[in-house]
Amino acid sequence: MKSLLLAMAFAVTLNGCGVVAAPCRVASAGLKIVPVVGDIAAAPTDACAAVID
Repeated sequence: MKSLLLAMAFAVTLNGCGVVAAPCRVASAGLKIVPVVGDIAAAPTDACAAVID
């Protein structure tokens, strides 16, 4: 368990902001699927990813 956490921490430092912004991007993509209000609802998560990057 300890080695797994250490490996994850190492991977995050190598990949930079992309790994940290991934949850925001995944949530945004999920919200954009909604037909009428998807783009409006995804605006905060898009802003989250933009700030992290």
